[in-house]
Amino acid sequence: MPSEPEQPARTPSFHLDAIAAARTADATSGADPMALLVAALDLQAALPGIRRMRRWAHEALAVGAGERALDIGSGTGSEVLEFARRVGPGGEAAGVEPNPAMLTVARDRAAAAGVRCRFVEADAYRLPFDDDHFDAVRSERVYQHLDDPVAATAEIARVLRPGGRVVLVDSDWQTAILHPGDPAVVARMIAAMLEATPNARSGRFLRGRLVAAGFEIDDMGSEAVIWDPATARPMFDEVGGAALTREVITEQERDDLVAAIEAGVAVGDYHLSVTMFAVLGHLPPA
Repeated sequence: MPSEPEQPARTPSFHLDAIAAARTADATSGADPMALLVAALDLQAALPGIRRMRRWAHEALAVGAGERALDIGSGTGSEVLEFARRVGPGGEAAGVEPNPAMLTVARDRAAAAGVRCRFVEADAYRLPFDDDHFDAVRSERVYQHLDDPVAATAEIARVLRPGGRVVLVDSDWQTAILHPGDPAVVARMIAAMLEATPNARSGRFLRGRLVAAGFEIDDMGSEAVIWDPATARPMFDEVGGAALTREVITEQERDDLVAAIEAGVAVGDYHLSVTMFAVLGHLPPA
C-alpha cells in the first residue's frame, strides 16, 4: 500500500507562468480563462527549445514497450500521449494534474487521438499510486512552483520500482535575459520574480534533489529556450505588473520598457531566453 506523507500547507502550482498569463488577459474580452491557459501552454510547447528539451528527455528516459510511465504535472497531456505511444497496449501511461479543467482537456485530446492512457487529479506531494508501481517518471517545469521539492522527490522515489528511471526538467529563472530595455529596470523586475516564485532557480538544484533522495545520476542536459514575442508578451505583462504592484519599478519605467520591447520586436532586435536543465537518474536495483 502507498505511504501517507504529510500534506504540505500549500498546494503546488503547475505551469504557473502560463496560468499567470491567462489571468492577465483583458478581463472585458469575455474569453474563457481555461482556453487562454491551454493556448498559452500550446504556444510554449511549440517553442523549438521546449521541443528539443522534451525530445532529449524522452530519448534519455527510453521508455519501452510494456512499461509503466508517469508524467507529474501533465497539463494538456501531450507527453502522456508520447508515453502511451512508446509503452504500447501492454504498458501504462498516466498523468497527474491538479487542475480538473485541464484534465478534461487532456482526456479529450487523448480520445481524439485514439490513444489509451489515463489522467488522474492529484499533486506532486500525494501520488495516488502504490509503491514500486512505475518504471519511469518525468516532471517538467513543476519543481519551480513547489513549496517542498524534497517531499515531491521522495514521492517519485516511492512510486518507482527499484532500478526505475526519472527525468526532471526545470528552468533557472536567474538565467533569464531580456533585451531591449533599461538593464537596471530589467534586473529589478527579474529580481522581484525570483523572490515571488518558490523555487525560481530550481534547474540548478535538480541533480542534488535526486541524489539526496537516493537516485544515481546518469545524464544531464540543458537548453537556452528562446521565447518568441507572442509567447513571451503575456508572461512579461504579468511579471511587469507584479513588479509595479510591489513598487519595484515605477509606472513610467514599465511603460518605457514596454515601448522599448515593442520597438525592438518591430525591427527584429529582440531577445528573451531562460535556460532549462534536465537530469536523468535511476534508483539502485533491489
